[in-house]
Amino acid sequence: MIPGIMIEGRQAMASEHTAKAFDSDLQELTRLVAEMGGLVERMITESVDALIRRDVALGKRVVAADIEIDNLQRVIEERAVLTIARRQPMAIDLREIVSAMRVATDLERIGDLAKNMGKRVAALESDFQPLKLIRGLEHMTDLVLSQVKSVLDAYAAHDLPAAMNVWKGDEEVDAICTSLFRELLTYMMEDPRNISFCIHLMFCAKNIERIGDHATNIAETVFYMIEGQQITDKRPKGDMTNFATTVPGNT
Repeated sequence: MIPGIMIEGRQAMASEHTAKAFDSDLQELTRLVAEMGGLVERMITESVDALIRRDVALGKRVVAADIEIDNLQRVIEERAVLTIARRQPMAIDLREIVSAMRVATDLERIGDLAKNMGKRVAALESDFQPLKLIRGLEHMTDLVLSQVKSVLDAYAAHDLPAAMNVWKGDEEVDAICTSLFRELLTYMMEDPRNISFCIHLMFCAKNIERIGDHATNIAETVFYMIEGQQITDKRPKGDMTNFATTVPGNT
């Protein structure tokens, strides 16, 4: 065989091997993000279930589960950095890796918010449990959980239209949160004995609203991953002025 052809053949084989190795690295990152997403979805569901049923043991399990979320985030970051160092990706390939780290960061924060709700279960000592408030919290949770699932599916499938649907849906979550907040204020003014319960529920509602914000963050990451630029449009938001000024953020 002619030496030049042999060299070209070896280079082609090496390039093909590098491409396959990079694809394998990306698939592993995608798998880890999907695993982390599944755990986070379960934490959201169980934290709200624990609140509604006053299930202290379930609340403690949610708190304990956050360790696994934190560990997965570290693994994803380490794998991502190692892949960048080994493969030196460019353009879309580099954005894929950066996006995996960004999604993992948002999922870790969602896990923290679910953990915070799990911690509050033990503090709900009152027998006060108005059905309207509980139904409002459940509805808000269902909507946010649907957003989280949809945006993670959009991330895995590189489905930009689906991601943008989640991005545009954040305003609805804000509207429900504001309505729930007003109901809580009404119950607190009617009977001071309800204040402690309502304050805890208020923080939980705020946490759920913030989970929706993180789903929107992930939608923006999908846009960046596919389009190679940030979204320049203003994020749709409901009127959360009263809620934001009355209820401070918590972690």
